[in-house]
Amino acid sequence: MWDRNQMAERAAQELEDGMYVNLGIGIPTLVANYTGDKDITLQSENGMLGMGPFPFEGDEDPDLINAGKQTITEAPRTAYFDSATSFGMIRGGKIAAAILGAMEVAENGDLANWMIPGKLVKGMGGAMDLVAGVGRVIVVMDHANKKGESKLLKECTLPLTGAGVVDRIITNLGVFDVVEGGLKVVELAPNVTDAEMREKTAATLIN
Repeated sequence: MWDRNQMAERAAQELEDGMYVNLGIGIPTLVANYTGDKDITLQSENGMLGMGPFPFEGDEDPDLINAGKQTITEAPRTAYFDSATSFGMIRGGKIAAAILGAMEVAENGDLANWMIPGKLVKGMGGAMDLVAGVGRVIVVMDHANKKGESKLLKECTLPLTGAGVVDRIITNLGVFDVVEGGLKVVELAPNVTDAEMREKTAATLIN
């Protein structure tokens, strides 16, 4: 199975030169380390356009943080602005793709990633605006939750962030596209068998 960094590296392969991309908190933030020589501009909804990779130990600047409060670096071209301008970019369709984490994804592309009922939530964050405003939504997450239950479901059980918004899902087991009738298996992680993946997936799978 892929580990967190390998999942982020695989997600970075989805990006193309010239794209403006928003990275969600969690595993998606690691994508910044794997854009390589591609001309990708990373946007953070807390007001930064042009995020670089994570800093090396000792090089951290506490004034440079992403939406998840992690220290980051600047890209060669970086701009700063208020969150209202940031969300204007998102709502105005200026961001080509968002790479987000998730608690659940349904086979029809429904996304649940902002709260678990009964648990303290600081706020819904920017995910609802992102999934409504960007051109493509890519989810990067573990295939199963801490109980070993599939996070790819026929229907989400948690409150939705967006309905029918997910295009592609990358888990530690493989890559899946949301298509009519279920999830299409695009790629399996090394040493993951088709039988293992199907056993651990609750959603309808299409070859």
